[in-house]
This record gives sequence, structure tokens and C-alpha cells, in this order.
Amino acid sequence: MSSVPLQIEPNATVAGSTRRWLFSAPVDLAVFGGSALLSLALLALGGYLGILHDETPTWTWIPCILLIDVAHVWATSFRVYFDRTEFARRPLLYTLTPILGFLIGLALYSEGKLVFWRTLAYLAVFHFVRQQYGWVALYRARVGEKGRLGFWIDTLAIYLATLYPLLYWHAHLPRQFEWFIQKDFAGVPETVASVVGPIYWSVLALYFMRAGYLWLVAGTPNPGKDLVVLTTAICWHIGIITFNSDYAFTVTNVIIHGVPYLALIYWYRYRTTLARAETPAPSAGHLPRLAAILATVWLLAFVEEMFWNRSIWHEHLIVFGPAWDVAGFEYLIVPLLAVPQMTHYLLDGFIWKRKSNPELAVLW
Repeated sequence: MSSVPLQIEPNATVAGSTRRWLFSAPVDLAVFGGSALLSLALLALGGYLGILHDETPTWTWIPCILLIDVAHVWATSFRVYFDRTEFARRPLLYTLTPILGFLIGLALYSEGKLVFWRTLAYLAVFHFVRQQYGWVALYRARVGEKGRLGFWIDTLAIYLATLYPLLYWHAHLPRQFEWFIQKDFAGVPETVASVVGPIYWSVLALYFMRAGYLWLVAGTPNPGKDLVVLTTAICWHIGIITFNSDYAFTVTNVIIHGVPYLALIYWYRYRTTLARAETPAPSAGHLPRLAAILATVWLLAFVEEMFWNRSIWHEHLIVFGPAWDVAGFEYLIVPLLAVPQMTHYLLDGFIWKRKSNPELAVLW
């Protein structure tokens, strides 16, 4: 993102008053297109270094998992817990969610380690899939697309772009990678994926045929939406189906998910600050504010992963220090450390709904 000017200001109008981009053309292209290109570049680098079919090395794990995936979870704090006005608006929801998340996690872990991790994995999958759909819905609203046929084509395309690779994964277990731990996904017959496969390709072909018509004939393209669908389809297919490795899955999965979310959090924070202060947008100064947010979430992510790796995973100890012996306390530590993830997944179902969040109107 740093290579693109962070001029996140209202866009010039297109076709009258219709705007095509969520933030601005440079930023949208950076966070959606740039994150996908970075994923593909890391795939190429992995092939060049001969690690494309290996476990994710530490030098890739740090930027992808620590600085993007875990950090974007903590970024929700800037939407809720570091925002006094927002927290005061729904204190009960925001206080009870992490508490209930811990209690639910504790109950699940008491039923077995696999029960806990499988539940968390499917909650994460739901979150990842719904986020991609959410971007498509925002772009449709942005340009005023209201046709029912287009709605169904767009919806089927983005859902199949994510769900078919996941279905293929479920039908071809075990894979050389997991969402969280081994066997956290339940298997399905291969015939299910075989049946859905042609539907997947047909819907994607229909989507891009319609997009071509809107670009070349109707003159009403939606480039941001097309970019989201295209990059989602490419990265999810390559990372889950084409390659069968932890490295490939990591670099294609978390970057296109976490980077746009971090951009959204910054944009929300920036716009609400201006709206509440009733001051004009400053001409410069985005980078210092963005750096402050990133430094905060990176620090929180580091602390969380230090506890995970030293107490539970016993991995990346060269980064986080020696392992701890927590035998007998794992049933408490794991649900407690999972609270940020659970809170992020659960609150995301509330904090981005326009009807119950009046300040979202300032975003665009």
C-alpha cells in the first residue's frame, strides 16, 4: 500500500453522479489488485526458491500471518474498543461479546480439542467468505446497481469463487495444509465437488461475459467489483486447488483478506474523526495516522502470537523466545487466546450493517 498515494478522498463523478470506487482509484487498485499481485509474486518467489510445496517459512509467516492476518483481527479495536463514541453507543454488546466468546470457547474445548478448532475454523471460513461478498455488495451499491438478474449473477459468482475451492478442499482430504489444525475440516464425497465444478466455471464465465457487456456495450462498468471477483477467484483457486501446500495457501489466503480490511478500518477512523469534529479534510497527513494504527495492531499481534507460540504451538521460537510448559492449563489458555479472533468474527456481523450503524454513512 505504501507505493500508492493515500489520497482517500471523494472521487470524481462518473456518468453523472455515480462513483465507481470505494476509496479512490489508486487505493482501491492497491488494496484489492495490489494485494492479489503481491500474493502471486510470493507464489513466484516460492517457486524460484524451491519452497512452493513446503511449510510457510518464518520470513513469509511474519508479514502474512503476524503483520496482516493477526493484525487485521486487532484492527477491529479501532472500530469499537478504541472508539469511545462507538463503545458508548452499544456498551453491552461490546462488553459481552469477548466474555461470551471466551465462555463459548471454554465449553467447546471441554468437549474436545477438535470440537473447538473445527467450530472456530468454520466460523473463520464464514467470515472470510462473507467479507468477499460484502465488497461486491458495496461496489454494487456504489454505482447504483439494482437489477435482480445482475444481483443473482454477482452473488453466485462471488460465493462460488470462494465456496467451490473450499468444497474441493473438503472433498480431497487430507491436504498438505489446514485452516488451523489437522482434521479441522470434515470430509465430503468427491462426487459433490465434481458436480459443483461445472456450475462454478459456468457462473464465472457468465459473470465475466456480463461484465464485458457492461464495459463494451452498455458503458456502465463496475471495475472495482470486477476486480474483487477476479482476484478472489484467482487467489482462492490457485491457493487451494492448483497447489497443495501450506506456503501457497498462506500467501494467497490472508493477504487479499487482511489488507482491504485494514484499509477499511483506516478509512472509517479517518472519516468519523472528521465528521465528529466537523472539520474539512486535511490535504496531507494520511501516512502518520496510518502508521500509528499499524504500529498499534502490529504490537498487539506480536504479543498475542508470542503467547500462542510460547505456550501452545511452540513454533517460531527464534522470534518469540523459549517455549513455556503449560501442561494442564491448555483448556483455559487456548479459549482465552482465541478471544480476539472470536470477537472479530462475531462483531463483524454487527458493526458493518448500515441500518444499525448510523455513522457508516460517512464512509462514502
